[in-house]
Amino acid sequence: MTNMGSEKPSITEWFQGRHVLVTGGTGFMGKVLVSKFLKSCPEVEAIYLIIREKKGIPSKNRISTLVQQEPFRLLRENHPERLKKLVVVPGDTTCDGLGMSTDDANIIKNNVSVVINMAANVRFDVPLKSAVTMNTKGTANVIALAKQLKNLDSFIHVSTAYCHCHETVLYEKHYPVSISPEAIMKIVDEIPENIVSAMSPNLLGEQPNTYAFTKALGEDLVNKCGLPSGILRPSIVVGSLKEPDCGWVDNINGPTGLMIGAGKGVIRSMLGKPHYKADLIPCDLAVNMTIALAWKVGLEKPEKTLFVNSTLSDENPITWGEAIETGRQCVITNPFSQPLWYPGGNFTTSKFVHFMIVILFQLIPAYILDGLLMLTGNKPFLIKVQDRIHYGIKLVDYYMRKEWVFKNENQKALLESLSLHDRKIFYMNVKEIKWSEFISNYILGARKYYLKDDPSTLPRARRIFAYLYVIDQVVKIGFMLLAGWLIYSCLLPYKTIIGTSFHASELVD
Repeated sequence: MTNMGSEKPSITEWFQGRHVLVTGGTGFMGKVLVSKFLKSCPEVEAIYLIIREKKGIPSKNRISTLVQQEPFRLLRENHPERLKKLVVVPGDTTCDGLGMSTDDANIIKNNVSVVINMAANVRFDVPLKSAVTMNTKGTANVIALAKQLKNLDSFIHVSTAYCHCHETVLYEKHYPVSISPEAIMKIVDEIPENIVSAMSPNLLGEQPNTYAFTKALGEDLVNKCGLPSGILRPSIVVGSLKEPDCGWVDNINGPTGLMIGAGKGVIRSMLGKPHYKADLIPCDLAVNMTIALAWKVGLEKPEKTLFVNSTLSDENPITWGEAIETGRQCVITNPFSQPLWYPGGNFTTSKFVHFMIVILFQLIPAYILDGLLMLTGNKPFLIKVQDRIHYGIKLVDYYMRKEWVFKNENQKALLESLSLHDRKIFYMNVKEIKWSEFISNYILGARKYYLKDDPSTLPRARRIFAYLYVIDQVVKIGFMLLAGWLIYSCLLPYKTIIGTSFHASELVD
């Protein structure tokens, strides 16, 4: 480990020779974090990844799949030797002792000086018992291990900016919880799951979902753990600004799913307030803040947990309406392959209008087209697509119908504490985001990395879009003519009655 005396070391220098433990390293942000460490802190001694067996795939095999993904491509091509610094530790954060073997636990206790806890179940709709087990008990288990480390300098917990949604102004500080995490963990351990589920609405209180609730409990545990600690609160994490590639994204969560659904023409209405701010944070900026926060906590050893909001706040705002319209224009220029219809639709604040649009322009066409597919011997799929869309929108519409103010003085201070050199390597200034360029790259990234649409398919996709535009206009005109005819047909009997009455009055006169 580099000894810089009284001179403040750079982030890269501070991590030199260190052993780092990462939980959640196979997740969306986790991949970017691990690859960033190997790229920008090449002298880090080892990165231990707690990886559990998943779908019958052993932990050791999952690392092979992990390093074949895009975040590690340049490392594979230019610095394959650095990948040897990744040490797989079979385990599970939901288990006592993280489910590690005695030998692995001893190695970690004797060597690790930095812990970054990113493991979480990020789904909003999981039962309370499952959410508590992963997001609260898992955090408690990681803290318990961290307290046994002989050389711990920095403990970082990645939370969410939305874990106290009942507040309209969110400061970078600890917020008390309505019930202690220890009490909740005892409840889910001792009470049957069906009863816990029945109790959930009362336990959640003002929290909108089990994710926000259990992340708030996790924060409470970290805040009182007595370790040199920091908590990063990212807002809505989206594709990357620069690394591992412009617009990289590998999942359909949140805005990515909405963007793809709207771009393929299957979402025609969104319930929300277009003038509200969309607090979107690129994943690489959130990761760089995480690494910088670990460095700052390690240097300063704050007595109290240091909270940092990884948010836009008023630094570089964009509204939902602006984001959607910019995305629409980008999709028209760079359409997804195999679109189902020409993009259209808008935000509405009316639940009734939203419901009618979904019925008329999403569900009815889906049933008709699925019926035609079945008649022609093909497999129907559009109703399933609409079900997935409904599920996805249901999870995020809460965050599109409310607006928060995030204070970010600690984020600014974190940026200011970096040298000019570190600011270039661990870039985190949200003012540098150029929204039109970012959203365009984000769409191309979703196209390339999630949908696996080869860039060579763009010319054909543009031709299909041109045809769909013509069809869309013809259908709209036909729909308006049909609506006009129906209105006229409904009014015709009244016209006859009025005309007859008028003629009769003339005869009487």
